[in-house]
Amino acid sequence: MFELLTEIVSNQRITEDTWLTALRSAEIAQAAKPGQFVMMRVRTGLDPLLRRPFSICGVRDDLFLVLYRVVGKGTSLMTELRGGDKMWVLGPLGRGFAVPDKRTRPLLVGGGIGIAPLVFLDQFHREKRLIFMMGFRSAKDIISPKQITGEGRGFLAATDDGTKGHHGPVTDLLEEHLRKNRGKAVVYACGPKPMLRKVAEMTRAMRMPCQVSLESHMACGLGACQGCAVKASVNSGRSYFHVCKEGPVFEAEDIDWEMI
Repeated sequence: MFELLTEIVSNQRITEDTWLTALRSAEIAQAAKPGQFVMMRVRTGLDPLLRRPFSICGVRDDLFLVLYRVVGKGTSLMTELRGGDKMWVLGPLGRGFAVPDKRTRPLLVGGGIGIAPLVFLDQFHREKRLIFMMGFRSAKDIISPKQITGEGRGFLAATDDGTKGHHGPVTDLLEEHLRKNRGKAVVYACGPKPMLRKVAEMTRAMRMPCQVSLESHMACGLGACQGCAVKASVNSGRSYFHVCKEGPVFEAEDIDWEMI
């Protein structure tokens, strides 16, 4: 883990409300693993006071990449960043995805901005025959891995309004590929909580291993404030997990999805 004053190299709009930032730090870029995140102080001063958590969505040499959606004051301020600006960053933090077994086929399932850590996983395991499924509201919201990392294989898209790819939730695509790869696949998922709950139900019913990356509001990113607690399942041997410390990646079966 590092706390560094990093340089903004670029800050580009990808869709109407989604931006991609490249920050220079050889230390963070070299240490980062898919599923980990950074805490970013969006500007100096006391407003906003707290750092914001963002998944690392890829690396390019000594750069690490952050994909963000404009949802509030902090992310609105980030759209004003320009090349050469500086930002304090803490990271990489958290527990990332476990490395897929050579005998298994990774199935990646992302929804909206939740594709970020999965794009990094895709980049990190280029040699594997994985299948990447992405869900978005509409065709105009689609973000391809190539837009982020400059590389990337094809992906399957699902849109809520049917303007691109499958008309319906991305879990429809997952169901199809779970049947085709039963007994030889592992699922990696990140996205809205209802989507993750459905993925957990599907993989549990088919007894398929599944890792999920949870999104949560965080104040410290280190487990000290205990503000990102989630209820653990009865069989996990825990009462609660802290997303920043024990996660953000968990085995799906360790989470109490009725309390999410």
